[in-house]
Amino acid sequence: MSAASDPGQAKASRANRSQKVGTVASDKMTKTVIVRVDRLVRHRKYRRYVRRTSKFMAHDELGATVGDKVRIVETRPMSARKRWRVIEIVQKAAK
Repeated sequence: MSAASDPGQAKASRANRSQKVGTVASDKMTKTVIVRVDRLVRHRKYRRYVRRTSKFMAHDELGATVGDKVRIVETRPMSARKRWRVIEIVQKAAK
C-alpha cells in the first residue's frame, strides 16, 4: 500500500502545527476572536524579564467570549489576517 492512499500515513507526515494559549481580547466579529498571547523575554542589557504581547485573529466555532483562556492552532489562511483557529476553551471567564 502506498503512503498516498493510506489516510493514517498522510496525517503522520504533516508537520506539527504551532499552538499558543492566550486570552480573548475581543469577540465583536462573527466567528472571529482576537486572542492576546503574552510571553516573557529576557532584556539583553538589563537581564530582567519583560512581558511582550502579540494579538492573533482566530476562527472561533466554539463561541469564546472576552476573558476566556483559549488554545489556538495554526491553520490555512482563512482571510487576509486570520491564520489561527480556536481548538479549545481552556478556562471560561469569571462573570
